[in-house]
Amino acid sequence: MPPRTFWKGYLKLSLVTCPVAMLPAVSEGNRLRFHTLNRKTGNRVQRQYVDAETGKRVEDEDQARGYPRGEDDHVILEEEELDEVALESTRTIDIQEFVPADRIGWIWFDRPHFLVPDDAVAEEAFSVIRDAMRSTGTVGVARLVMYRRERAVMLDPRGKGIVLWTLRYGDEVRDERDYFGELREKKPDSEALKLVSKLIESRTADWDPKMVEDPVQDRLLELIESKRKGRKPAKKSKADEPRETGQVISIIDALKRSIAAEKPASRKR
Repeated sequence: MPPRTFWKGYLKLSLVTCPVAMLPAVSEGNRLRFHTLNRKTGNRVQRQYVDAETGKRVEDEDQARGYPRGEDDHVILEEEELDEVALESTRTIDIQEFVPADRIGWIWFDRPHFLVPDDAVAEEAFSVIRDAMRSTGTVGVARLVMYRRERAVMLDPRGKGIVLWTLRYGDEVRDERDYFGELREKKPDSEALKLVSKLIESRTADWDPKMVEDPVQDRLLELIESKRKGRKPAKKSKADEPRETGQVISIIDALKRSIAAEKPASRKR
């Protein structure tokens, strides 16, 4: 069953406009969630905002947003003032720029959504914009209010639809040169390179969504079921941790032993 549409609006390129619907491309609905309880009573615990000085509860209508400008000193911003600096329209994806599809690095991608035409009449304009981006090898960049924040979004043609990615803000992405810049350029040993390539080849398989299954959630479900039935949960054996031996091991020897230990029967192509 497809997920419900959570956003409806318009896709706009210059004078071409069509109604569209957006659906989440990923889901966390199957993730286990826990309630916080009072261990003594078994009752659920509720969270509430309290005044940091008086300790008294602050009602919803008395809560305000403040920007710190000094110790115990804030600039209070009203909701109406915040709305004034937001986009004029929160329901229009107005594509202002196009970028070559391979120029936006993966690190900027935040969250994917499926964008589809909202009715049969919209399909023609939608398909024209989608196919034009595909034929030119570009993606569209626009701005949109989502999750109560104004965000840059990228529109990537995919199959019969468009994948809309929210993009990270500029101050959220760190410069890789700050981390990789100090690493030395060292040419690897040619024999070691061949052996690692052989090891990679022996473990290369077609992509399967099972590769990213969550085994911890499966074990949590087993634990919950055991406790529900009053059984003592089985203890999981600890994985062997690599130990420091103090000995210098040849990487060539280690790679040769690794390749020899590979089971040909378990290799997948």
